[in-house]
Amino acid sequence: MKRIGMLTSGGDCQALNATMRGVVKGLYTYTDDVEIYGFIDGYKGLIYSNFRMLTAQDFSGILTRGGTILGSSRQPFKLMRVPDANGLDKVEAMKHTYYKLKLDCLVILGGNGTQKTANLLREEGLNVVGLPKTIDNDIWGTDMTFGFQSAVDIATSAIDCIHTTAASHGRVFIVEVMGHKVGWLTLHAGIAGGADIILLPEIPYDIDKVIEAIDKRNKQGKRFTILAVAEGAISKEDAALSKKEYKKKLEARKYPSISYEIADQIQARSGVEVRITVPGHTQRGGSPCPYDRVLSTRLGAKAAEMIMKEEYGYMVAVKNNRIDKTPLSEVAGKLKMVEPDSGIIQEAKAIGISFGD
Repeated sequence: MKRIGMLTSGGDCQALNATMRGVVKGLYTYTDDVEIYGFIDGYKGLIYSNFRMLTAQDFSGILTRGGTILGSSRQPFKLMRVPDANGLDKVEAMKHTYYKLKLDCLVILGGNGTQKTANLLREEGLNVVGLPKTIDNDIWGTDMTFGFQSAVDIATSAIDCIHTTAASHGRVFIVEVMGHKVGWLTLHAGIAGGADIILLPEIPYDIDKVIEAIDKRNKQGKRFTILAVAEGAISKEDAALSKKEYKKKLEARKYPSISYEIADQIQARSGVEVRITVPGHTQRGGSPCPYDRVLSTRLGAKAAEMIMKEEYGYMVAVKNNRIDKTPLSEVAGKLKMVEPDSGIIQEAKAIGISFGD
């Protein structure tokens, strides 16, 4: 008998269900003697022992369904060692639930914070297998995360739609794409959508360079300019501030997001009309794209294999288009950033895309 606990933690994305399906279908290929315990709303369910027994039937017909059948919640890693309002030790509570249910393994689907907690549980002696979920594609130790390509498709579609209205009215449009710390999503959607300017957290921008790029297009007779801006984009001036100073500035900022500040600066200096579009949480929603369905199935199948072989303490990973694994100890606490001098940035610049630097 294999007793498997499963949870989805952090922000949702389109391929969580598809990945869980891959794990469960893989396990049942090896043996029918499996019990699946699904924890409700991520680590919260594990902490407070809120779960339900799942059968193979629960995972039927969910390949194309977005979101997560288990629900999710954000449980910040930095608070995991902090007792809850009633004084409950969260880590000890999670361990208690694990041992009470006599689990052989926990399958944990999530992003950076989720994997940090997964590694914490590994350090506490629990058997853990992680799966890399995030629309940001910023998890260390894997070339690709499930959810990323689906989000790229949605963000790209938003930029595609903006092209026609921008061209009709001869305006500057800013499309704000998700990504507080890392710009993979904005970079890929920006290139795929034909954005003229792409602003990323990893490449602090100079507003003068941004306006220069807009002016250059105007002089070339091009009626519009499209900017793909990551929500974590930062100016060179702000990047030079200390964390404390920058936090203080953000608290005092009159703009709802960086895109509105950039729009104000462009309008004030160049006099052109600027419009802002924020796709927001639509980037997390809907059905997973075919690429993510395939990737999730492969990752899930590998997780099932690892469970049967009792290869615990790893995150399933994509490496050079092969499904592999990376120790959770190496994943925890690291971000996979866009390198400013990487090939994809240089190639984008080679076709005239400005990064405001």
